[in-house]
Formats: sequence, C-alpha cells, structure tokens
Amino acid sequence: MKNFIITVVMVLTVAITEKVQAQWVVTDPTNLASGILNSANEIVQTSSTVSNVVKNFNEVKKVYEQGKEYYDKLKAVNNLVKDARKVQQTVLLVGDVSSIYVNNFGKMLNDKNFSADELMAIGNGYAALLNESTELLKDLKQIVTSSSLSLNDKERMEIIDRVYKEVKEYHNLVRYYTSKNISVSILRAKKQNNTKRVMELYGTAGQKYW
Repeated sequence: MKNFIITVVMVLTVAITEKVQAQWVVTDPTNLASGILNSANEIVQTSSTVSNVVKNFNEVKKVYEQGKEYYDKLKAVNNLVKDARKVQQTVLLVGDVSSIYVNNFGKMLNDKNFSADELMAIGNGYAALLNESTELLKDLKQIVTSSSLSLNDKERMEIIDRVYKEVKEYHNLVRYYTSKNISVSILRAKKQNNTKRVMELYGTAGQKYW
C-alpha cells in the first residue's frame, strides 16, 4: 500500500508544463499554493489597514490581481490522483473566496443602495470570512511538514477531509453572504422602482453568486 504522504505532496511538488513559443515553462505547484495563501493573507491585512473604504478596496483589488495568476495556474493542473486533487480543490476554494469578495464588493461600491458605513461593514465581513479560510489552509500545509511525518495515512486523510469540508462551508457562506447583501439592495431598489439598474450592476444569471 502506497504511503499517503506521496499523494499529498504530489499536488505541491509535481511540475506542470506549458508549451509557449516551442519552449516548456515549468511551474512549481508549491509556489502556486503558497502564492494563493500569501495573496489571501495580504488581502486580509490590507483590508484592515486603510480607513477609507474606496481606497481600501483599490489596494485589495491590486493585491488580488497580482495573486490571481497563482489561482489560474493551479486551477489548470490536471491528471492528479484523487487525494491530491482534494488538496488542490481546497486551495482553489480559498482563491475563489478572494474572487467572490473582490468581484462583488467592487460592484457594491457602485451601488447607491448602500451607505458608506454599510459598505465598510460588508468589506470587513468579507475580510473576516477570508481570514478564517486562510487559517484552515495553514492547517492543511502543516501535514506535509517534518513535524507531521508521524501521521499515518488515515490521519492525513482525516485532516484533508476536515479542512476541505470546513473551507467548503466558508466558501458557501461567502456566497450566501453575497446573496443576502445583494438582496438588500434589490429590496431597496424595488421601493424606488429602480430594480433594473441593480440587476444590471450585478450581472446576468450566469454571473451571479445569488
């Protein structure tokens, strides 16, 4: 029976290749996973260091765009064994939480149905949810450190499953949080007979998180 640590490390150490202008560009998934985690952490930190909500978001968006390449590249990794794919999916869920936050909060900043104080509270809520997700991802990284080599296959699988489940719950919560905030705007827009503008702001049915 194979040692489970091999399947975990695969998602963090196997090389992905991409052919560009007749050359093979090799990217280390370890850096991709770390890049997503570092980017998410920096978004959380940036969210708490600027008092002006618009200036704050501009800095958050800048950090997100700089780290998005890690998310896109890790998402493109294929042909992983089942257990390694679970690790990959967990990391990508955290990247997606960042994406939901940035893309939807950016639209909310242009929504006249929210006050400045409400927008600051919404932004803080997103940052808190993202922070909890990144803390869980740190737990996942610990299972491939030297201090965790005493874990057996079953224990590692339990950690991976637990972290994936909890990150997935936060991911769903962020989607729900987004849906509820947009619903508030729609209700306010209905009272003003201005629903069309709000629906256009947040995109088509295929683009919405609500």
